[in-house]
Amino acid sequence: MNIPFLGRRREGPRVHDAEGIGELLADCDLLRSQAAREGVRLDDSAQSLEQLDQVLPRWRSDEEILTWLGNDAGLYLGTVIVRTVPGAAWSIRSDGQPVVRLASGREFDVVASGQAWAADGVPELSQLYGEVAET
Repeated sequence: MNIPFLGRRREGPRVHDAEGIGELLADCDLLRSQAAREGVRLDDSAQSLEQLDQVLPRWRSDEEILTWLGNDAGLYLGTVIVRTVPGAAWSIRSDGQPVVRLASGREFDVVASGQAWAADGVPELSQLYGEVAET
């Protein structure tokens, strides 16, 4: 049976709402609750990244929390970069991974950086921010 009007549907190119994506990625609920317990206020500033670097990593003994917290830490780092570095914006790679694209065109995989920070504490979030902010 050949029904031509039921043929393959073509999807147009996906358009992402950068502001909406940014708000969604900025939630970071687990990181925000862990930080609040330690007395750290996450206000989307570079100083808050320095304060996060000083938090005692009690989460490292729980593999499930470690993974989620690392993801949140990366998204929070990206949020600070996007909100404070001129020309920085969220972008979604073809594999679905959120990255920060700088004005220079360089992409920064903040989630991978956040996961490394949560697991090992290095590189520090504030150090990563400093490297990105100066370029």
